[in-house]
Amino acid sequence: QVQLVESGGGSVQAGGSLTLSCVASDVPFFIVDMEWHRQIPGKQRELVARIDTSGRTEYGNFVNGRFTISRDNAVNTMHLEMGNLQPDDTGVYICSCQRSEWPHFDAWGQGIQVTVSP
Repeated sequence: QVQLVESGGGSVQAGGSLTLSCVASDVPFFIVDMEWHRQIPGKQRELVARIDTSGRTEYGNFVNGRFTISRDNAVNTMHLEMGNLQPDDTGVYICSCQRSEWPHFDAWGQGIQVTVSP
C-alpha cells in the first residue's frame, strides 16, 4: 500500500519561507505524477503544484511565482519550496501521487499544517 509522508510544515510570519517534503514508499516513484494540494478552512481543496514524470510543472494561479516544486526520483521524494508566504496560505498541505494509466495510482498523505501569521 502506498504511503506518503509529509514533513516541513510549521508556523512562520508573513514574508517567510518553508520547504515541505513528501516521501513516498511502496510505489514506483518514477512513473507517478506528484502533487501538492491544500485545504483551507471554508474553501474547497485546491491544487498548489504538480510535477509530472518528465519534470514538467504546473502551479495554482495564486502561487504567482512564490513556490517551486521539485522531485528526486533517487530517494522517492518531492519538495515544495514556498517563499513570501502570506496569511492566506495558511492551511493543511497534502501530498498526492497520481497515475491514470495502468498501473493506476491515486494516493494521498495525511497532510501537514502550515500557519502564516501577519
